[in-house]
Amino acid sequence: MNVLVVGGAGFVGSHLTERLLAEGHRVDVVDDLSSGSLANLAAARQLGGLSIHTVDAASDEFPALVALRAPEVIVHLGWLVPGGDESRSGGRSIAALLQVISSARAVGPTKVVVLLPGTALYGDVASKEQPIKERREYQPFDVRGVLARCGLDLLEHARAAHGVEFTALVAPCVYGRRQPPVGVVAALLAAQADGEVPVMDGDGRQTRDLVFIDDVVDAVVRALTKAGGLTVNIGTGVGTSIRDLWAAIAGPHGAAPQLAPQRPAGPTRQALAVSRARIQLGWNPFTTLDEGLRLTR
Repeated sequence: MNVLVVGGAGFVGSHLTERLLAEGHRVDVVDDLSSGSLANLAAARQLGGLSIHTVDAASDEFPALVALRAPEVIVHLGWLVPGGDESRSGGRSIAALLQVISSARAVGPTKVVVLLPGTALYGDVASKEQPIKERREYQPFDVRGVLARCGLDLLEHARAAHGVEFTALVAPCVYGRRQPPVGVVAALLAAQADGEVPVMDGDGRQTRDLVFIDDVVDAVVRALTKAGGLTVNIGTGVGTSIRDLWAAIAGPHGAAPQLAPQRPAGPTRQALAVSRARIQLGWNPFTTLDEGLRLTR
């Protein structure tokens, strides 16, 4: 299969590229390197079958590249990076998705697979409605969530009006090797490595669904040929408090975190139900938190 990965030099994209190449697919990575790095693709470049294009997916060059390479699937991972400049990058995220959709339509039949941020998209949800199912109304927590909801509307319109097939995967907090220190796991691991005591907003009891990178990649690979027209959660179904995460990282003799009084930068609690993923993708998370942390260190 020919797969084009937008954002393929980033954290998730580079792991996905390695998996696809290892399975014998031809892969085109499209990345403007604004947040990704060619260093992330060092291992992938040894596998063969990889072409790298330093191109902005929102640019006029992108449709011509898609027409030339004629991918069967476009995986769009170039979403707004956590902690990035929302005013500068937000519009580009939507522009890139529009280019992906129109290019897939022009080449067709080309499927689009996107990975969206569940923490921002679902927002604060009552405990009695956890883990969160896909039919839950979206309550975007920030600009990333608003853009993700807009992206889903665009994909559904493209499918209904133009027959562009898609699968939208909604992931919570993804962690693993090569992740920059912007996610909660990466930030706490960096603090431990530097001998620092982390500062937690609020009381540290807010929970996050922590899913390991290899599990996410497995779900994306399955979505290449499954779950057409669906939005599918790919989490663990379990919320882990930030305090408990730090305890697992720091160990029994680790220093207690410092608590800041300000409001946490995210929902109070979150865990995503994965029953649809089991049915539609044949997917389950297979990495425990302890094992994932061991593999990430």
